[in-house]
Amino acid sequence: MTLQLDPLMTWLVIGGLVVVLLLAFFIGRRTGTRLALKRVRQYARNPESSDAEADHPGRYRAALIVNPTKADVRRLASTAEAICRFEGWSPPLVLETTLDDSGEGAAVRALDEGVDVVIAAGGDGTIRAVASALAGTSTPMGIVPLGTGNLLARNVDIVLDKTEWALRIALWGRNRYIDVGTAKLAEDGDSHVFTVMTGLGFDAAVMADTNSDLKSRVGWLAYVEAGSRKLAGRPSHVKVTYDNDYRISARVRSVLGGNCGKLQGGLQLLPQAVIDDGMLDVLIVSPKNIGQWVGVLASIVGRRATKGLHTDIRKCQKVVIESKDELDVQLDGDALGRSGYLEMEVMPSALTVRVPTVEQRRQIRAEAWPV
Repeated sequence: MTLQLDPLMTWLVIGGLVVVLLLAFFIGRRTGTRLALKRVRQYARNPESSDAEADHPGRYRAALIVNPTKADVRRLASTAEAICRFEGWSPPLVLETTLDDSGEGAAVRALDEGVDVVIAAGGDGTIRAVASALAGTSTPMGIVPLGTGNLLARNVDIVLDKTEWALRIALWGRNRYIDVGTAKLAEDGDSHVFTVMTGLGFDAAVMADTNSDLKSRVGWLAYVEAGSRKLAGRPSHVKVTYDNDYRISARVRSVLGGNCGKLQGGLQLLPQAVIDDGMLDVLIVSPKNIGQWVGVLASIVGRRATKGLHTDIRKCQKVVIESKDELDVQLDGDALGRSGYLEMEVMPSALTVRVPTVEQRRQIRAEAWPV
């Protein structure tokens, strides 16, 4: 017996099959396009990631360490969570600094949690504390600058006035390996990590005597006010030993070792300093009176501090300063007390910092990143 199909039925069956095939084609094409776009987007954000990392973006997690005196923690945490969600990351681990822990302990906890990046949100003190825990590890540090100086952020070109952009740079920026310095106030004393500059003498006295209320009102101009009150001090006799080899004796107002040299307003205190050259730049300032401070200022503004009026800079990997008088010491702008001994040494490429990629710089200039 032969089965006979009505011609109309036959065409209906054929038409149905065509519709099904077309739907399958367009659905598959649309889904494939979405997957392809997602893959491209992931590579565009993090071109150094592997195939496995791109396929599992949800496993990434950031820690956000916030100084609550510099920001509204709940608001910043909410912004960070929204950006992490938008970027395909897990919700961030949010930790606050305290009087007893300026950030180093929180960073250690973040490392124990196995996060992929630790973001320090605060001033130079918070950045330095977090860097102390991350130095020597492979975990990168992101920076959300919220302080008065924001010196490390300035020297690695982190955007200063857009928290959302700084957070995105922390997630998907380029890894840059920078040097850090260590400082000791006694030959057998504890080592303190710094990322920008450490000094003994005039600069440290200014930091120690800056009025915090005035700083909160007028920003870095408070340092100018404090400095004007310290200009008339007397020089101190010091011995400076470079790399356990070359030694000089001098009467100085300040000795400062720097990992990088850019200050507020684009001023270059250490014009030849490079943050990843494995060297410290040591500045000696030796004016004898207020009039000679004019020469110091002219040398710094004219970027001639290497051999300027009453200034001298030498590069080294280690320097020891011994003073007859106990002098103020500062570490990245934070007063550390007084000492007649200061030893500084560089740790080359010890810290990984997230800095903007070329594409992120373009988006920042175009203000193209959604908030």
